[in-house]
Amino acid sequence: MSNVVITLPQNSISPLSIRAKVLVFEDKKSEELLKHIGLIAPSNANVLVMGETGTGKELIAREIHKQSLRAGSPFVAINCGAFSETLIESELFGHEKGAFTGAVSSKEGWFEAANGGTLFLDEIGDLPLQLQVKMLRVLQEGQVVKLGSRQLKDIDVRIIAATNINLEDSVAAGRFREDLYYRLNVVSLYLPPLKERPGDILPLAKYFIQTYSKRLGLSDIELSAAAVKLLVEGYPWPGNIRELENVIHHALLVCRSKIIQPEDLNLRKSKPISFQAREAADKTAQEKFRDALLAMFESEDENLYENIERQVMKTAFDFCHHNQLETARLLGISRNIVRAILIKNGDLHPKVREKEKQ
Repeated sequence: MSNVVITLPQNSISPLSIRAKVLVFEDKKSEELLKHIGLIAPSNANVLVMGETGTGKELIAREIHKQSLRAGSPFVAINCGAFSETLIESELFGHEKGAFTGAVSSKEGWFEAANGGTLFLDEIGDLPLQLQVKMLRVLQEGQVVKLGSRQLKDIDVRIIAATNINLEDSVAAGRFREDLYYRLNVVSLYLPPLKERPGDILPLAKYFIQTYSKRLGLSDIELSAAAVKLLVEGYPWPGNIRELENVIHHALLVCRSKIIQPEDLNLRKSKPISFQAREAADKTAQEKFRDALLAMFESEDENLYENIERQVMKTAFDFCHHNQLETARLLGISRNIVRAILIKNGDLHPKVREKEKQ
């Protein structure tokens, strides 16, 4: 298969604040994913896209829409974690004038805006439980009701949801409705992290070199053999495509010649570790954790679960230098859940939340 590149449109007004901007389908895993998209795109089935932050889940959603029968209709993207619980209902379903303080005029929601097309719901795992109930009803009935109104409005929307957490675990923990999960997960797509599709790394790097060279007024910039080796074999890319884009941008800013060297990439220092060594380390950590749990079980603590939860959260919060967003990413849960547990356990006080690091 020839190189296939998918990018966000230049005039995109998506509210997503963090996203990868390009996907290159050259690695074998990427080619298989593209073939699968071609099979499921023409249907109206809801799709659940799973993958780490920065892998390009919105781009996958846009490609599904582009190849669907809805391609000539709106594609609307919304980040479920970008709005407060009080605001997201109005954003999704709209409101009438006077429905709440500050509602000075009537406004249509994202469901109405996407009518006839596709609605992309990123970070669907962050959707509050009470909104999950209303979301399920909308998907079942094909109708929305604005806040402050009793009038039903028919809508025809295909949902593509995305998540960087394990929704099955969220269902088991009672944080996500099982019926909504199955309603969304008619078709599931897994977008592998960049480290699992190394065949895409160099084409992506070259694409970013070309893009940023134009912006910076540079020309004929190339990667040295050592830089190529470092990019493809010497780094795990925890930030995925978004990190690669930033690394290339930085390299072009500091490069003193037309050849990018390894030192220009400014990658974090990390020692390579073999798969066997990593597996052994993980096993040892799991065994230690199991031993600690067994010791706690034998203590006959009446508040055992609460104490385990608090210790896990507090340790993760300390490990992430009291950064709530990083703690949420580490544990694979939403930032709202992290905040709520910290406050419940007395490890965070509501009155100082605005002063915390974001």
